[in-house]
Amino acid sequence: MTIPAPAAAPAPARLLVPASALLWGLQVALLSPALAIILATLYDASTADIGWTLAVYHAGGFLAALLIPAWADRNRSYLQILLGCGVLTIALAGALATASSLPPATVALVVLGGPAGLGTTMLFAHLRDAGTTTSRIVGTRAIVSVAWVGGPPLATLIIGAAGGRGILAALVVIAVLNIATTAAMMARRRRLDRVAAPGPEARAPAEAPARPVSGRAATVLVVAAFVLFQACNATAMSFLTLYVSGTVGLAILWGGITLGVAAALEVPALLIIGRLGDRIPHLRLVALGAIAGVAYYIGLAAVTEPILLLALQPLNAISVAAISGIGLALFQDLIPGAGAATGLYMNTRRIGAVVSGPIIALGALPLLGQRGIFLACALLTLAGLGLVHAARRASRARASVPADG
Repeated sequence: MTIPAPAAAPAPARLLVPASALLWGLQVALLSPALAIILATLYDASTADIGWTLAVYHAGGFLAALLIPAWADRNRSYLQILLGCGVLTIALAGALATASSLPPATVALVVLGGPAGLGTTMLFAHLRDAGTTTSRIVGTRAIVSVAWVGGPPLATLIIGAAGGRGILAALVVIAVLNIATTAAMMARRRRLDRVAAPGPEARAPAEAPARPVSGRAATVLVVAAFVLFQACNATAMSFLTLYVSGTVGLAILWGGITLGVAAALEVPALLIIGRLGDRIPHLRLVALGAIAGVAYYIGLAAVTEPILLLALQPLNAISVAAISGIGLALFQDLIPGAGAATGLYMNTRRIGAVVSGPIIALGALPLLGQRGIFLACALLTLAGLGLVHAARRASRARASVPADG
């Protein structure tokens, strides 16, 4: 049964999802760059301690992103878990503020921080479950990117003024706002369900679009491709400033300017590619993003002047928009269960961040140097493009086999 949508939602209702995306994006954008400083200042953690704590924390987040979204799919309780993420964020801030040493803080990060970090995952799963279009999902992803433009600078200002506990207090304020917006979305969803139909069919999931690829082998190939894409993106983002100052020979300020330009271009790129995603197959847009990524990494390996460095950033924006925006929608098309699909996509980012370490280590080899890091990224992105093409071929081959009987 198809549920008729209301003719028009009131303006405050239309702002609920954008506000939620901005707040959840801001929560992560505040905590991620500040967590190492929190561990060092509140618990006197050494560099090695911070490294191991962050590794355990991210491992806990990886497991949470596998288990909790799958449970949400079975119970169709995305907004309820989103509300729980806000509550757990408050609990995490309280636990970190009162912990007397690093071990209990680490336990709090794993037990509370892992599930609390699933806010954006549950939000996008809710949008998918509600039958939201690709353009709106990618547009919502663009709002998360806006939060990342302002989040890290805001985190440094708060730390400078109030220290690590100041960040924890800010997280509590954001979590309270997240709880309020989620509660409003839940109330609106209940009203829509009552208007649509009284029976269980009122919560029937939206009809799923045709899957761009089918079969276990094709799915594995797409997931592997995105791990490579995410690894190369993580490498470029984390190493660019050092590369610009150490190898290209520019002032370190150019690294910050370049990252700022990249973040600014990412938002309109996401909006544009999201609209294209309603009309053009998602795999084709992902392939376009991969080609742009290959060109970008080759350009980085050859760059010698700041103007060329900035001129390359539109290619980077296209690549990031395709991988982070259309990629999310692609996984939701590909994998049954809105929560499991979104959680698996988010985990490709975590695995990619781990893989970026060995890629960066290639720069220590005398025959390659730091420029070789980006040549390796170009080759790996090209390999990811080949995996996407192989997934399409495997899917077509599977579809051409007649069913028995």
